[in-house]
Amino acid sequence: MSLADRLAKAQQRDRISDVRTRVQERLVEVLGPRLYDSTLSDTELEGLVHQRLRELLDEEESPLSAQEKLLIVRQIGDSVLGLGPLEPYVRDPEVTEIMVNNWDTIYVERAGKLYWTGTKFHDEGQLRRTIDKIVGKVGRRVDEASPYVDARLPDGSRVNAVIPPLAIDGPCLTIRKFAADPYQSDDLVEFGTMTSQVSKFLEACVRGRINIMVSGGTGAGKTSTLNVLSSFIPDDERIVTVEDAAELKLQQPHVVRLESRPPNIEGKGQVTIRDLVRNCLRMRPDRIVVGEVRGAEALDMLQAMNTGHDGSISTIHSNSPRDSLARLETITMMAGMEISSKAIREQVASAIQLIVHQQRLKDGTRRFTHVTELAGMEGETITLQDIFLFDFSEGIDDNGRFKGRLKATGLRPKFLDKLAEQGINVDASLFALEKRGPS
Repeated sequence: MSLADRLAKAQQRDRISDVRTRVQERLVEVLGPRLYDSTLSDTELEGLVHQRLRELLDEEESPLSAQEKLLIVRQIGDSVLGLGPLEPYVRDPEVTEIMVNNWDTIYVERAGKLYWTGTKFHDEGQLRRTIDKIVGKVGRRVDEASPYVDARLPDGSRVNAVIPPLAIDGPCLTIRKFAADPYQSDDLVEFGTMTSQVSKFLEACVRGRINIMVSGGTGAGKTSTLNVLSSFIPDDERIVTVEDAAELKLQQPHVVRLESRPPNIEGKGQVTIRDLVRNCLRMRPDRIVVGEVRGAEALDMLQAMNTGHDGSISTIHSNSPRDSLARLETITMMAGMEISSKAIREQVASAIQLIVHQQRLKDGTRRFTHVTELAGMEGETITLQDIFLFDFSEGIDDNGRFKGRLKATGLRPKFLDKLAEQGINVDASLFALEKRGPS
């Protein structure tokens, strides 16, 4: 492209930007409070905004082509009705995470890898208005008194926002997207996250009311796995979910969803995960699904699992199944009860039968690396045995992808008898040790 062409393109961008700014200011002047009229449906508001935009563009003295008008209508529509420059990435099904470091630096995650978008907000004020719009819709707030917040979009996507003075370089926004249709077990098998054998085994465990903990690091896919495991729960059971920000999308007909609440501006009205776990025990649940265990609620959840609420499922942040137990012990102590480490471990060993650990590998894929049974206590130590393990020994292919997969270790879970008592028979061949081919 010649210098003259580059200059012409830059002048066109500047001209479109000037028109867009003028028209958007006039739109806000003309419509004013109607932009926030709760009696208007999303479709009605969108129709009203686009109609006025076209009228205002027709009044513009600057000559605009039909394509330029369409571009301006879309950009202003995204800004006023949606999330501004983030809107295309929110709509893009291949984008799994959007990361706004500041108003002019936006990254996205595709297929587990990070990419710089080159897109930016007009200024810091537009980014701040976008954050306020997101958190305001779910009754949350972010200001100097409460400079960070967790919220969610209408489609269930998870949102975290941090503003100055905590965020030094300006407001910071992270959006973890979830598929419009929740992943099913077949999807995770197709992605290589788990094998069909593991899927059959986990389905039997959920139907047989085995208590399961899903562990892994940030972005490993724990929530998606929790959704898949929850899909195995029979339709005739009452399920109560407890979450910080409601993300789970259970398909069963009998589901009650509970969401924690932060304190209001006076510092009152907070409802914690622990409060909700305690309350849901009075709601006659067949299953309790806790989005993530991270604090004192761990003690209440363990006690629930040990007092008749079998088949409960939750997630926890950790680097391995053994680390999950250490973290569970630590956060249980946060409950402030005078309980010895041995007593806590006995509670854990009695309450949880299975840990499913997953990782986001260097190639961007999310894989189950351990399916591990808690086999009891030896002295003061909880005994673990791996039922399935990811085989890292197969190495990496020419494209940098791991060639290994989840394989049976040859060990059979001790709780198979418990499943058999409920009429759930697990094919012994699922646990057969695979024979290595000639090297």
